[in-house]
This record gives sequence, structure tokens and C-alpha cells, in this order.
Amino acid sequence: MLAKTEGRDPMDTEARINLLARIAQHGALPTPVAAEKSTSILALAAASYGLRPSGDATIPTGFDPVAMALFESIVEGAYLVATADAVFDPSERRAFERVVVAACGSAVAEDQISALVSDLGDQLATDGLDRRIDAVARGVSKKEHAHEVLRVAAVLAQASQDVSPPEREVLSRIARACKMEPREVDAALDEVRRALGGTR
Repeated sequence: MLAKTEGRDPMDTEARINLLARIAQHGALPTPVAAEKSTSILALAAASYGLRPSGDATIPTGFDPVAMALFESIVEGAYLVATADAVFDPSERRAFERVVVAACGSAVAEDQISALVSDLGDQLATDGLDRRIDAVARGVSKKEHAHEVLRVAAVLAQASQDVSPPEREVLSRIARACKMEPREVDAALDEVRRALGGTR
């Protein structure tokens, strides 16, 4: 996850969160203009998730339960990678949530993401990693959706400058569960490295 912030300039941390969010939202696109014209699967799924009714509220027009499940799978894939090294303290959780909220633009509120992350933590503690990886795969119905899950998880894996072996292992397990080739993990990580290198 994001490197520890003690002793670091808060502006550096803020800039990195914004950069990671931009990459998660738009991918490794060459120009800001191209990024503005691109709508990622994450952004589309987030728009539907943001319309999710609460309690007994009437289901709003435009709400798509399949897109909501996909959004949850994308965020959970990233969460499983972020927690892979068994270190996910409150500051890392805040940074994770901020990256996700920023990557969603204004489509999903901070409290919705915070509640989702809490749910993901409870589910991981109850079900264990294998069952949660299977749950991520169940939320994916198309090849491009599987790529998006892996891409966004790779963004969060690169957040601390280096992908740890446990993070890499979880990425590989997510890829297998989503019926993707091992080389696609390398491709996703390479894309994020290029995006980070090209925007520093």
C-alpha cells in the first residue's frame, strides 16, 4: 500500500494519491486531454454504484446491479492486494479510500467507500482469502472486466513504490480466478510502472 507517511512531505503524499487515482481512473494515457475523453470501466461502474439505493429506498432510474457488483469486485481486488502483506493500518486505509474516492470522481461518496472497505475487511476476516478471491471472480462477467480488476489492483500494488511478494501472489491468484494468463499480471504491472514513470 502507500508508503508510510511519517517524515514525508504531506504534499508528496497528496500528489501521489492524486496521481494513483488518475491512473486508476484513466489508465496509462499519454495526455490529459486523452484522459478527459476516456471513460474507464471503473468510472462507469462507479456511476452505477453511486446510485445504489439504501435501505428500503426505491431503486433509481439508471441503477445497474451488475455494474454495482463489478464495482465491488474491482475495489475488493485492490483491497485484497493492499492487505496482502498483513499491514493495513489506519493511515494506509485512509490513503486507500482516498485513492478509490478520487478515482471515482464525484460518482461515489467517501462514506460509501468507507462502508464498503469496512464490509470487505469483515468478509475477508470471516471467509478467508481464497473465498474472497472467488467472490471477486464471480463479479466479473467479461474479459475486459477481468482486465479492469487486475489493472486497478496493480495500481494499488504499485502504490508503495515496489510490489511485495505477497502482493504479487494475490495479483496472480486473482488473475487465475478470473481465467487470465500469468503474463497479464506482468502486463498490468508494467502499464502502471510506465504511467508512474511518465508522469513524475
